[in-house]
Amino acid sequence: MQALTRWVLAGQRVVADFSAVDEAVYVAVAATPTPTLDKRLRQLSTAANNSKVSIAVACGLALLPGRPRRAALVGLGSVAVASAAANLLGKTLARRPRPDRVGGKVPEARHVPMPASASFPSGHTASAFAFATGVSSQLPWAAAPLGLLAATVGYSRVHTGVHYPGDVVAGALLGTVAGSVVAGLDAWVPGLGAGRDRP
Repeated sequence: MQALTRWVLAGQRVVADFSAVDEAVYVAVAATPTPTLDKRLRQLSTAANNSKVSIAVACGLALLPGRPRRAALVGLGSVAVASAAANLLGKTLARRPRPDRVGGKVPEARHVPMPASASFPSGHTASAFAFATGVSSQLPWAAAPLGLLAATVGYSRVHTGVHYPGDVVAGALLGTVAGSVVAGLDAWVPGLGAGRDRP
């Protein structure tokens, strides 16, 4: 029992240290003047609400036959899985409070509405990375642009003050795993991967 207690206490100290680093990076981002980026990142963060950016890209891909259309379906399926995992599981279990944007001195020019949900993990980031992973499993050339877009969405959530960096990292990992799982199922389950349209 004593050994277990020591392990628990050690784990709590490690979590506390990581949390301190997380908060320090959050404050450092807030303290860095970026007037040319503030408006654009605020707009991107807002546009990513409810995965609107991913849905718009998927609609464009769906207009094309063959692999692009399949990529849209796999991408949106990946978003659904990642969103459910982040919001129904991750946030419910972690229950991490949102950052103190006033205490962190995040400039008001960056502000977007503060969500009422828990902070960990970032659902926006999870969905963006899931979409990028799912689509790129069908269209490898899309990995770089969609990956860059997903990373920028993730950073925008820190820049606007609604997430800690650790929330975003966790969301990126969760989204990548979700996208990989959905892509794997698409390739493995009979009737999904097989028989798809060819370009």
